[in-house]
Amino acid sequence: MNLRQLEHLLAVAETGSFSRAAEQLHLTQSALSRSIQVLEDELGARLIDRTGKRNELTPLGEAVAARARRMVFDAAELRRSAELLKEGSVGAIRVGLGSGPGAMLTTPFLVHMAQQRPGVRVSITSGAIELQLVQLRQRTLDALVIEVRNIAPAPDLTIERLAEMRAGFVCRSGHPLLRAGRPVSFDDMLRYPLASTPLSTEVAHTLVDRFGPRADPQQAVSLRCDDIMSLIETVKASDAIYLGIMAAARAGIATGQLVKLATDPELINGPRFALVTLAGRTEAPAMGLFRQFVTERLRD
Repeated sequence: MNLRQLEHLLAVAETGSFSRAAEQLHLTQSALSRSIQVLEDELGARLIDRTGKRNELTPLGEAVAARARRMVFDAAELRRSAELLKEGSVGAIRVGLGSGPGAMLTTPFLVHMAQQRPGVRVSITSGAIELQLVQLRQRTLDALVIEVRNIAPAPDLTIERLAEMRAGFVCRSGHPLLRAGRPVSFDDMLRYPLASTPLSTEVAHTLVDRFGPRADPQQAVSLRCDDIMSLIETVKASDAIYLGIMAAARAGIATGQLVKLATDPELINGPRFALVTLAGRTEAPAMGLFRQFVTERLRD
């Protein structure tokens, strides 16, 4: 028995097909079948039931696969540890950022690394959280920074809670709502397009509890986008109202282009971000730099 045979078994288990597994492993189907057969002969029992077009693990196959996953993972981590030791402080870091963290971290972190650690290769990606979690589990990303309420706890994930950010409503400096000179109601704001990133269910409940049923984001938000900075630019150029983390609008407020809307009642609960990594995975040396930067930067 060797690690390669276990990897072959896992590929068949995950795809349910010898042909798809062989394609994934860049093997001929006959070579893959021989590898599985040798493993079965060594263990003295069938591991895969070949029933029609579908191939399913036998009870013994399930038990072997469960242990094989851990062994393959540990072997990959051993190789990774050796590579990181050889790389020293150089190497690479690959992170995925949610919309809020992306708006606050992407450019500052790239500038910081270019100035302070030019030998480190940095890759920052964005996208749907579900896709980023798949990439993290496939070890094509080293870490995620996302809204903690958008992710369910799982035994293979380490979730480190970061700061809670203030949230609010922001409009352009010449917006008609500012003429009233008083806190505005949610009904007042609904006369204009409301712009926001996709919000978690918990945040939606918070809005409804605070402002009533009409604040349900599924109905109230008319401009929805993962890119916060695009929303901010839209608000600068129109009567749309931004709903989200105040830190993303900080620069526009500082220059006088944007204004925080006073509301009645006031929105007080904001997003809570977390650093998510794969449990048990050996970290690249550059992850320490990233963790420190994120901790210092994600503050109101």
